Amino acid sequence: MVLKILHFNKVKTLNLTFKTKVPPLAFFYTINQLTLKLLRLPFLLLMLIGFSQTNAQKKNAAIKYYIHKATDEMKVDGLMNEQSWLKAQAVNKFPMVLPMDTSVSNVPTEVRMTYDQNNLYLIAICTKIGDGIDMVESLKRDWNFGKNDNFILFMDTYGDLTNGYAFGANAVGAQWDGTMFDGGSVDLNWDNVWTSAIYNDSSKYVWEAAIPFKSIRYKKGVQEWGVNFSRNDLKTTEKSSWAPMPRQFPTASLSYTGSLVWDAPLPEHQSNFSLIPYFKSSVSKEFATSDGTKINRASVNGNSYGIDAKISLSSSLNLDLTVNPDFSQVEVDRQVSNLSRFELFFPEKRQFFLENADLFSNLGFESVRPFFSRRIGLNTNIDFGARMSGRIDKNWRIGIMDMKTSDDKSTGLLAQNFSVIALQRKLFKKSSIELFYIDKTALDYPATSNTAATTGNAYNRNFGFEYNLAPKNNTWTGKSIFIKSFTPNKVGKDFLNAANLQYSNRKWIVSWQHEIVGNNYNAEVGYIPRNNYIKFTPSITRLYFPKSGPVLSYGPQLTTTYYYNSNFDLTDNTKLFTYLVTFRDKSTISSVLQNDYVELLAAFDPTRIGKQPLAAHTKHQWTTAGFDWISAPQHKFTYYLTVRKGGYYADGKLLSITGDVGYRIQPYVNFDLAATYNHIELPQPWGNNNFLLIGPKVDVTMTNKLFFTAFYQYNEQTKNINFNTRFQWRYKPVSDLFIVYTDNYYIGPVFVKNRAVVLKFTYWWNK
Repeated sequence: MVLKILHFNKVKTLNLTFKTKVPPLAFFYTINQLTLKLLRLPFLLLMLIGFSQTNAQKKNAAIKYYIHKATDEMKVDGLMNEQSWLKAQAVNKFPMVLPMDTSVSNVPTEVRMTYDQNNLYLIAICTKIGDGIDMVESLKRDWNFGKNDNFILFMDTYGDLTNGYAFGANAVGAQWDGTMFDGGSVDLNWDNVWTSAIYNDSSKYVWEAAIPFKSIRYKKGVQEWGVNFSRNDLKTTEKSSWAPMPRQFPTASLSYTGSLVWDAPLPEHQSNFSLIPYFKSSVSKEFATSDGTKINRASVNGNSYGIDAKISLSSSLNLDLTVNPDFSQVEVDRQVSNLSRFELFFPEKRQFFLENADLFSNLGFESVRPFFSRRIGLNTNIDFGARMSGRIDKNWRIGIMDMKTSDDKSTGLLAQNFSVIALQRKLFKKSSIELFYIDKTALDYPATSNTAATTGNAYNRNFGFEYNLAPKNNTWTGKSIFIKSFTPNKVGKDFLNAANLQYSNRKWIVSWQHEIVGNNYNAEVGYIPRNNYIKFTPSITRLYFPKSGPVLSYGPQLTTTYYYNSNFDLTDNTKLFTYLVTFRDKSTISSVLQNDYVELLAAFDPTRIGKQPLAAHTKHQWTTAGFDWISAPQHKFTYYLTVRKGGYYADGKLLSITGDVGYRIQPYVNFDLAATYNHIELPQPWGNNNFLLIGPKVDVTMTNKLFFTAFYQYNEQTKNINFNTRFQWRYKPVSDLFIVYTDNYYIGPVFVKNRAVVLKFTYWWNK
């Protein structure tokens, strides 16, 4: 076969010979002689598509809100009493987004905005239609968007259609805020100081908010922002927005914002300096070792303290510092039954790592992430750290993070230093390219090589770039990443390349993704479950929209995934056919048919409980069928059910049932019961195995300042019972008192592993 490649304005002719088992598109991605040449193709394709969007005007640029400075003192009370509100421009008649985007919303919403030297003010009058109570989840901050009647403001303060802020509230006034990234995603882990109030009666709820200019970042001297207002009404199942939005995109999409036009340049940036000290006291007791030996050893961990600092270096650049950080109050991970061959991914929940986290943690894809912040402080304490992140000017963003962790002499773990540098350059209107460097270095690494087995590598470094395609109309999206790693004794085939490209409109979603990971590629601060493979994942979805009736849309999706080794021998293949039906009340049901082929590249225990493993290079194939059923979110009683039944490794059988049932006594109590049951039938020596995982949880929001959570998890696969309770008193904005109690037990017979009680006090001091 002869292939001609356009290679930076030169045409090169290459002679290629492939085995017949290679699929038609596989020749584009050989990992040997063609790697350095052909890996540029996805990047060039994304660049060309991005370039074609440069002259397109923002879709809703002509939709403008003209904001004027307040003429009297503003009081945030949910009442429109001030003269400034009466003089402010009013916008209403929001276009509907869901269930269809072809008419004006039946639920009236009116919005007004003003400002003074210190704050941006907004008031939203959300009229109710029909009988029944408001649908809300709780009084707790950062509720689930789909389970609440709510109003949200989205702001593109940089004018880059990519980054910004979101502020909102549900119908009983519980706040919702976060930073925006990737043009339409919201990170709710960001918290800052702002105020709001709600007035609610039988005909409407009115939300009023004051957002301090010093709590957000924006371009100096600018007189126009991108903004949109979003209303979600569960009783009518309508979602609407001020600036029109195609139904296939979230209302958070910054590409479709209207314009907020200021009557004068914005106030000069006010210096924002915050100190957040904490004090912690804890007691713990160990009752048994990992093998069940009783030790009954108690310890008073004593008192500890630390401090965080947040310093605004400019109107769009922030410096975060931390000394002896503690994350004992962070909510425990929800356990899952793992029958896969690879490590599971759990999201980061620690506050310090979350602001502007997209610069670091959003690199790569779901199964190839060069940076995963949970690797930092995983097995030891963090001593101190610093992070500078934000925007240098309208085209450049920067992120620099450095963290130092303690050693652990009991395990031979050395003190480590973690450094990450990311520099992002805006391209065209919304796309970007990012260069990054990730470094993990062992401190005081011994000179003798015979200790390397106990201390790990002296260093691990990753250097690469990522191009993110984000045209303004969101029809084409994609990105491409290339990384080279540097690790002692791992030279050659030490790179990673991955790319995807997706086309979306109302009826069609077509996507392509590939991943190429070298045998020696190493990301010790990343999440890379497997090495030495080439992966292709094409997918196509078709949606149909009936003009009437209970069904909103329906249609099939076909996804295939191929894994090859470096010789292009097929090692894994999954063919997945799904047929999804979405009802007008937002409930869904889908049928699933899946065929799997696996050649084990390493020995694997199909029960993952320490039984005899299947031999490497054995081949397995099976078919699975099932369905997914998700209830409408607007009811007090909600549920979902997932069922899969079919084959398994070694000609075995697997029945897997996962479900979740929720009930709310709104807005004060949320009950949730999640459960997974796996029944595995295998030949000896594995035999039949039953794994039950059950996790009831209760959230109590006594007020918008007092919260209590109790979480119980029973896991037969890991033979562990966990009980965790957390009391939180938010006595002032972003300042808390926590009391956390944790218990762990063995299963069969049940006896205590360990127990701990933690009291933690944090205070946000802001200048």
